[in-house]
Amino acid sequence: MKSEEEVQKMYYEPIVYRIESQDEGMLLKTILNRRMGISRKLTSRIKLTEHGVKLNGERVYVDYKVRAGDIVEVRMERESSDDILPQPLDFDIIYEDEHLLIINKKAGIIVHPTHGHYTDTLANGVVYYWQQKGEQFRFRPVHRLDQDTSGVLAVAKNPYVHQHISEQMIQDQVFKSYLAYVHHLPQPASGRIEGAIDRDPDQPHLRIVTPNGYYAATRYKVVEEFTGQDAALVSLQLETGRTHQIRVHMKHIGCPLIGDKMYGYADPVSASLSEFEEVAEFKSGDTADQKTHHLPVTGVLRSDQISQIKEPDAPSEAIHRLDELAGRQALHAYELGFVHPATGEYMTFQAPLPEDLALLDASLRGDQQ
Repeated sequence: MKSEEEVQKMYYEPIVYRIESQDEGMLLKTILNRRMGISRKLTSRIKLTEHGVKLNGERVYVDYKVRAGDIVEVRMERESSDDILPQPLDFDIIYEDEHLLIINKKAGIIVHPTHGHYTDTLANGVVYYWQQKGEQFRFRPVHRLDQDTSGVLAVAKNPYVHQHISEQMIQDQVFKSYLAYVHHLPQPASGRIEGAIDRDPDQPHLRIVTPNGYYAATRYKVVEEFTGQDAALVSLQLETGRTHQIRVHMKHIGCPLIGDKMYGYADPVSASLSEFEEVAEFKSGDTADQKTHHLPVTGVLRSDQISQIKEPDAPSEAIHRLDELAGRQALHAYELGFVHPATGEYMTFQAPLPEDLALLDASLRGDQQ
């Protein structure tokens, strides 16, 4: 029999649930799935380990009927990221506990190693950070941000937390808000863009709006107009999470992101493999109780309407100046909100505007005066 110290070395801290009177008589596996949000796949995995599932401190079968007052403990075996090379990397931590690491990702940093790019990624830095603290986790980003997009990024420290937040995304219970600086002034000033997205058959690394693509919807609201520069600061929320969705949708309504080298006016360059291989994210949005977060909609722009929008004229000198000033797509993941899998508390995390976008903002406001 293993000592408690040995168990702690082999397993993460337990996730604990107390059986209430209304749960009495339910099967333990039902409690795991419906009350604790553990998928059947993960249940099948943890029940096979010696300390994976316990009731009142004892290992039991998952078809055991529970009673009010019983204490359920779920433990997952510790994992490591042996396939990721630890490497010192400077990154900002917004929040951390034994289950989650919330990072303010800098622009220019790839989230996860890709083919031909195995170092200098956020994953390398996080694994090194954990190693220096004497901790052992597998790097599990809950979602992804493009290389040149900055802002809030959540990393799960165990399979349960990753699976739980992913389920919230699928069920439209995760709130994600972005800030973007765009060329031209979106019309109407707030709305909902509907346009299916898929790969461009002529340039497979790019995405386009196409009738045969995957359904995609983005809400937006103009926060401030910089009429002197024919530009705007826009707040956006994703209802779906297609690759490059915000960048594709804003280009499609004639308002590409300032500095976007793939979808904007900036001189085209070869994007890194990380841009090409980004995985489409789960749907994300708000729960019914958080509808106040939703951006108000004064117009819906559908792909059949958007297709008739005229292509803008050739980029002006002012457009080139703004693109050069930004240096990258002017997109920032400002806020992320979800229910903490271990505590049940709804939490929100914000990342302040980074220095490069703050300088762009100051320039735009200065030109207004």
